[in-house]
Amino acid sequence: MLLLVRARRKISSKARNRSIHHCSEGLRNDGEDTNPSSSWTRAIRSSADLRRYGHVLSLYAQMLRSGYHPDPFAISAALKACARAPFMAAAVAIHAQIHKLGHRTDVYTQTALVGLYSKLDGIVTAQKVFDEMPNRNVVSWNSILSCYIRALDITDARRVFDEMPLKDVVSWNSMVSGYAKAGDMDRATELFWAMPERNPASWNVMISAYIDRGDMARARKLFDVMPQRSNISWNAMITGYSRRGDVTSSEELFKKMDTKDIFSWNAMISCYVQNGFSRDAIQLFNRMRKPDANVNPDEMTFSSVISACSHLGELKFGIWIEDYICSIGIELDDHLRTAFIDLYSKCGGMDQAFKHYHHLRKKDVVSYSAMILGCGINGRCGEAISLFDDMVRSKIAPNSATFVGLLTAYNHAGLVDEGNRCFASMWSKYLVSPSTDHYAIMVDLLGRKGRLEEAHQLILAMPMEPHAGVWGALLLSCRLHGNVKLGELAAKNCFELAPDSSGYHVILASIYAEAGEWEKAKSLRKVMVEKGLAKVPGCSWVEPK
Repeated sequence: MLLLVRARRKISSKARNRSIHHCSEGLRNDGEDTNPSSSWTRAIRSSADLRRYGHVLSLYAQMLRSGYHPDPFAISAALKACARAPFMAAAVAIHAQIHKLGHRTDVYTQTALVGLYSKLDGIVTAQKVFDEMPNRNVVSWNSILSCYIRALDITDARRVFDEMPLKDVVSWNSMVSGYAKAGDMDRATELFWAMPERNPASWNVMISAYIDRGDMARARKLFDVMPQRSNISWNAMITGYSRRGDVTSSEELFKKMDTKDIFSWNAMISCYVQNGFSRDAIQLFNRMRKPDANVNPDEMTFSSVISACSHLGELKFGIWIEDYICSIGIELDDHLRTAFIDLYSKCGGMDQAFKHYHHLRKKDVVSYSAMILGCGINGRCGEAISLFDDMVRSKIAPNSATFVGLLTAYNHAGLVDEGNRCFASMWSKYLVSPSTDHYAIMVDLLGRKGRLEEAHQLILAMPMEPHAGVWGALLLSCRLHGNVKLGELAAKNCFELAPDSSGYHVILASIYAEAGEWEKAKSLRKVMVEKGLAKVPGCSWVEPK
């Protein structure tokens, strides 16, 4: 099921402190309220709205220590905080207090407990709490229904759905979503059209399900007949087309939107970046910053724009982005710092990359891999190896990208034996299957050191079809070492795999020229002209007299 992740702009530390201070001040200054317990409840719920779950529980504990009994609304907010954080120990303690405070029959408190245990402790406990409820409302039923759907227990979910004495649109949407998550689109569709009423969320469930399955035709058909479209619908379609590489359709929908929110702009900018239109992404970002757009960029925006800068090698603009982020008070979290690591390392700014690396709160495989690759492409092989060793010691499993970086480091340093051992260890030690990119690096490493036949045999032993880049690596090595015969073989494969590329023709022509085989070089030039291939500068076609 498509998850439309709403990336929220983080409140700066000062803003957070002001908000929490405001909640606490309300407890001291709420002189007009004759019921202090209500003040505590409002403060707790305000902190919950700010997603300050630790502070919610802190206020809840202070309320108890002050001798006030929490009402069902305060208890529900505290239980939801436990579920979101998560704080299982606190949840158990609050559950025990519910019995002491006499709220066992309160439907809101008991419903919050069902939701809590469905997220933290599984179906059994949630079902037990539900079964013991003396009173239930439609929210209670929806909570236990969601519990089964979350566990993908669609059979029991349907049982609960059929037993419900009263269903609202949320009940129907949940069941439709359950079938869609389970891949049963026939039943999802049947139930969708059987709904007594549908809201925009109902349509979005079905549209998202089709998008997740790559069926953009059916998703678009539903989208076009929606009686009322929300931005969620538009944004989902833009993202769906982006995943399919259909940038034109994403642009079409984006332009048609009457009101674009931050998620719309982010979806379109991300679409450009993911599909190789990084310059368009930066141009759209600049449009977004104009006053008439009525939105402010957030972390998701900047993450995409930094990636665009990385793809384009736009170091100057990337530096400006970092300054801009700091100037508007957005915190550089690990996700943004990792994006900057990628940018700076690819543009040669390894000191800046290391600065962000050392400020990471928690290093993961993505940040390690970005740093290892940065060291690799910048000729810092020793540091790449050291980072890899540190990663393994930290019990972080390397992935495919990690080995691209490490092999690149060995290749740059010309360490063939070490590279061979690393390549062999990928599967034998770390269970990472080598991809064509790993093979291409190894072919280049072997070829540059003159081990051309070994490189050729490695290509022949590949378990998958090599792409043009693999044969191209061998072709370049043949030029470096003047091997005409193997160069012709490599070039033949390159021509078949990338017929519109002039570069491989130019390299072979250079091999011929450097070997004194001018007739072959001229013949190849004629073929290039006939195919309409532009000559790449840097190769002399003039035969010395």
